[in-house]
Amino acid sequence: MTSLNTIGSSDLKVFPLALGGNVFGWTADEAASFAVLDAYTAAGGNFVDTADSYSAWVEGNSGGESETVIGKWMKARGNRDDVVIATKVSQHPDFPGLSADNIKAAADASLRRLGTDHIDLYYTHFDKPEVPVEEIIGALDELVKAGKVRHIAASNISPERLRESLEFSDREGLARYVALQPHYNLVSRDTYEGGLQDLAARFGLAAVPYFALASGFLTGKYRPGATVESARAGGAAKHLDTARGRSVLAALDEIAGAHDAQVATVALAWLAAQPTVAAPIASARTVEQLPALLAVADLELTEAEVTRLTQASA
Repeated sequence: MTSLNTIGSSDLKVFPLALGGNVFGWTADEAASFAVLDAYTAAGGNFVDTADSYSAWVEGNSGGESETVIGKWMKARGNRDDVVIATKVSQHPDFPGLSADNIKAAADASLRRLGTDHIDLYYTHFDKPEVPVEEIIGALDELVKAGKVRHIAASNISPERLRESLEFSDREGLARYVALQPHYNLVSRDTYEGGLQDLAARFGLAAVPYFALASGFLTGKYRPGATVESARAGGAAKHLDTARGRSVLAALDEIAGAHDAQVATVALAWLAAQPTVAAPIASARTVEQLPALLAVADLELTEAEVTRLTQASA
């Protein structure tokens, strides 16, 4: 049995890999999404990450497609109590921003799509500095008191606003963020390390990094001369043009070879070894992509290997 990690000061116990739901209703149709969710949970996974805006950017979609797929899957499987569902507010076309009224209306819409009476972990997706933290935290606290949300979290927020939010919660005795979802991986470290990481450690927040595989670059499938069919190929391939990207790939290849592991598994294992990180997020649009992600639960890098990767990505 894989041991579960606790999300900050909450009572949420999660598998050490969060399954990203951004592909559900986008590059994975309902049947493919169900298959991926089934395979993930069959392997012991229990932490599914989505957002109310997934996937409004796709022509013909209006946002909420991912939540709808996940909701249908939970209803079909009758497993709501077995999974930890995280979703987010602020970016849905019909529910933009973080005003108190919008947060509460967006949460109700997410609950309807998910077909549940509670959200386990509710993130502010992108902070809106024009809205006072008192208004945001106040609205989130109301949702917690109403039983609609179990715990709250933040993503894409500055250290200054995060600190202000946490101190306000503590001062007023209101619901407090238990997790932070930063952009963080081997080729993007300054997006978390420093102020945000320090605050997470000081206040006991769990980090649940997104873009954990740098849009696929850290799977190792992007190589000089290789062509990759992916909706995100352009963004991922750009790392090949940087000295850091090439250095990281070389170190990943070396360590993956030593463990007879996939490059993606090693990249996730480096993240999992970082202070405050509870579970990196990675998505799979096919069942075949899952094993390399799930294997992070069983791969523990040596201190020297973690250092090698840290130096390669400096």
